[in-house]
Amino acid sequence: MLKLRHIVEDGDPELIASGFVFTEGPVWLPEGALIFSDIPAARIYRWSAADGTRVWREASGNANGLTLDPAGRVVACEHGNRRVSRTSADGGVETVVDAYEGRRLNSPNDVVIRSDGVMFFTDPPYGIEPAQQEQPCNGVYRVDRDGAVVRAADDFDRPNGLAFSPDERVLYIDDSRRRHVRAFDIAADGTLTNSRVVCDMDHPQPGSPDGMKLDRDGHLYVTGATGVWVFEPDGTLLGVISTPERPANCAWGDDGHSLYITARTSLYRIRTRIPGVPPAARIVST
Repeated sequence: MLKLRHIVEDGDPELIASGFVFTEGPVWLPEGALIFSDIPAARIYRWSAADGTRVWREASGNANGLTLDPAGRVVACEHGNRRVSRTSADGGVETVVDAYEGRRLNSPNDVVIRSDGVMFFTDPPYGIEPAQQEQPCNGVYRVDRDGAVVRAADDFDRPNGLAFSPDERVLYIDDSRRRHVRAFDIAADGTLTNSRVVCDMDHPQPGSPDGMKLDRDGHLYVTGATGVWVFEPDGTLLGVISTPERPANCAWGDDGHSLYITARTSLYRIRTRIPGVPPAARIVST
């Protein structure tokens, strides 16, 4: 725990908002507000210190993971509609991808977008019944800038959260069923190589690795059993940020030192000493 205090400020996570069904997918908007999903309620909410909580999108298709593309548009993984969607500035929603090789996706779960526009998303079967699955695996997919869809990995049991390293040269993906986080090197064309397990999150308490984010020093913040697990880039566990409810995802906000945590019925926040890397402001090495 002493190691954790070097990067996370003392104190318990602050309760920001509550009364939801199951919160997920937080992302900070440049306008100074957080949006997050309430999956069973099929809503995306917006929270800000000035305005509190309000519905940002109704009938969200049971949206889960959210991110921003390089143009600042919201990209969502929709369980109910079995697609990845994009919301334009005028509020219109369009499909980015809903099939691969002529078969419907399972239920896209989480999504990240590289600064050049290349997208990766996970596709476990959590939002469908077994008889509805058309894909032969629970895959990880890449969507190139020209719209081409590639299955980037097919050997996961339950692929879930994913995040880039600060320089975008490594992609971290967790496998909830296997309770670990894997890392892949990313080639310029988006090909994933050198798969290795970097974080073991097996624990006797309920909860598996889910959403994750990184700070500017490359520490991983992964939601799991008992709270948010914080790791060194090499997978050394620094400690766990305990949360009153089991967390599902997290995102950086405010000045970059606030980690917002979606945990079951609520939204929490804790301050960190090292700023995070939000999707719209990555540090890309040249």
